[in-house]
Amino acid sequence: MSLKIDLKPGEKFIVNGAVLKAGKRRVSLMLENEAMLLRSKDIMQEADASSPARRIYFTLMLLYISGGDREARKRFDGYLNDFLGVTSLREVRTALLDILRHVENGKIYLAMKTCKWLIEVEDKLLKIAIDRRNGGNGASSTIQESP
Repeated sequence: MSLKIDLKPGEKFIVNGAVLKAGKRRVSLMLENEAMLLRSKDIMQEADASSPARRIYFTLMLLYISGGDREARKRFDGYLNDFLGVTSLREVRTALLDILRHVENGKIYLAMKTCKWLIEVEDKLLKIAIDRRNGGNGASSTIQESP
């Protein structure tokens, strides 16, 4: 099954570990076989891995790019277990366990997708905590179910 991706001018992406960049015009690519592909929107720099969910995402990205590097897996396991150890929120725990299940089944990209949802939830929770600390009411929005 082919995968078609449309790239913006100058957009960077990774295919099987190689960093590529689209030219000056919009372009479409067709991948005709299985390959590891990350678009710029899926790429995180290590400096941006500044929260528990982001650290998990970054190590998932490393696992995906490397095809299962042992050191990346060790870091992932540590970050995941640390997060599981400090959260009691059912939705967050469920997402973390889903991420682990995806990794164990070799579905790293799906784990990354679930982790993006977790990052959104984490951002909302941190905003609520900051609002409360700054004297706001910290009204929370409903956390929607993970993908």
